[in-house]
Amino acid sequence: MRVPAASIVFSEHDIADALSRIESSLRSGQLTLGQHGAAFEEAFAARCGRKHAVAVSSGTSAIEIALRSFAIEGKEVIVPDNTFFATAAAVVHAGGTPVFADASVDSLAVSLEGIRAKFTPNTAGVIVVHIGGIVSPELPAIAAECKARGVFLLCDAAHAHGATLNGLDASTWGSASTYSFYPTKVMTSGEGGMIVTDDEALAAEARVYRDQGKAGFTSNFHTRMGNNWRMSEVHAAIGLVQLARLDEFIAHRRMIAAAYEAGLKREGVLTLPSAQRLDESNFYKFVAYLPEGVDRARLKAAMREREVGLSGEVYELPLHAQPVFEPWAAGSYPGADEVCSRQVCLPVSARMTEDDARYVVESLARCLPVGV
Repeated sequence: MRVPAASIVFSEHDIADALSRIESSLRSGQLTLGQHGAAFEEAFAARCGRKHAVAVSSGTSAIEIALRSFAIEGKEVIVPDNTFFATAAAVVHAGGTPVFADASVDSLAVSLEGIRAKFTPNTAGVIVVHIGGIVSPELPAIAAECKARGVFLLCDAAHAHGATLNGLDASTWGSASTYSFYPTKVMTSGEGGMIVTDDEALAAEARVYRDQGKAGFTSNFHTRMGNNWRMSEVHAAIGLVQLARLDEFIAHRRMIAAAYEAGLKREGVLTLPSAQRLDESNFYKFVAYLPEGVDRARLKAAMREREVGLSGEVYELPLHAQPVFEPWAAGSYPGADEVCSRQVCLPVSARMTEDDARYVVESLARCLPVGV
């Protein structure tokens, strides 16, 4: 594949650094909740400008732990209809009821209007997802709405490492924010996640939940219905190495995005969501909208013939169309339906070149007619 959909970047220096850190853990015998995990938490909290960070086993567990810490059992949580399975599934696993809210075509995220339509006396909180690394311009207003109603705001920032809005980090507005370090993300730890917050009590709860609900690491006194949600020292070591490269990765992705924007404007083949800004998104995904009537599957097949892998959509199906969420799928969601049916993600990574980006745009210009 000349231009793959995604690519993980580890320099020789980074590989050596990670192996050195892992060796120190192997020699010490402390393979979980050790020095690398603590260092990763401290560094990531500082990078986000938050007081606390809690490293966990995945982005999915980060969401569930945060929700359990918010005590949502028996309550409703407003969730974007356009998001990954894990966001809503975490609500169910934590004992809550997901209530789907419609998406904005401009940001791909849940809209303020969509949220307002879903509040009930049983609403405990709202989850906002920074889809593709885009932080919705409506987020400050959504945060103000949640504060006025006395409910929590959880930001699922699995896509948004280093993304900003109005010069502020993506984690700024949430009561807590959660991150994923899955291998496809802008930075990775192999597997892993992080919860960041300024709330000391919430951070303390999260640390209990991640370690089987134990009051302390060395005790077997269980105070919460937790799980094995710890991050290993091996994963934390990799995460530390990648975090040191985050600004570099984002700068490179923005360079590719700028090349895409220039090429797409020149060719006039796709439109872009207005909230996807070069100076704010981390471009975990480069999202664009197809013209009406284009068959996305046929287009992707034609692009593969030119050795270009279009990235997985964010997302192909809204949650209300997923069979597993049928019990909570009442209502209509025209914004989410449009976002999911028309968007496509162009390949982007910290390894791509501007020539690659130009080739992708050229290929789109040649292949788009086959999809109509």
